[in-house]
Amino acid sequence: MSVQVPTSDSTLAAVLKSLDDDKAEDVVQIDLRGKSEMGDHMVIASGRSSRQVSSMAEKLTDRLKQTYGILSKVEGKTTGDWVLIDTGDVVVHLFRPEVREFYQLEKMWLDPDEAAKTT
Repeated sequence: MSVQVPTSDSTLAAVLKSLDDDKAEDVVQIDLRGKSEMGDHMVIASGRSSRQVSSMAEKLTDRLKQTYGILSKVEGKTTGDWVLIDTGDVVVHLFRPEVREFYQLEKMWLDPDEAAKTT
């Protein structure tokens, strides 16, 4: 099995496909290029329960490892309230809806006009 060398855009596409396959809700992607050095893209999504959030995180990290050889750093998977996945180029935040509403990460990173569309 050959592993493809990912670009930030191909990693983003793989993240979005994985989340779509796992029925993630309210998926928001934010372009971080020129805004932050932590990565090129941020993805924020919700799952309906802690179990779904943890499962989405596990499947996403497995798919990225199998397809691209990316070993992601993961925090929060055991509780499933807020899981942070750092792939290097793409930072993924998976939330239960109540936790996402409390922290409102989109509003910190999106332009004000874009943030208003997400509420």
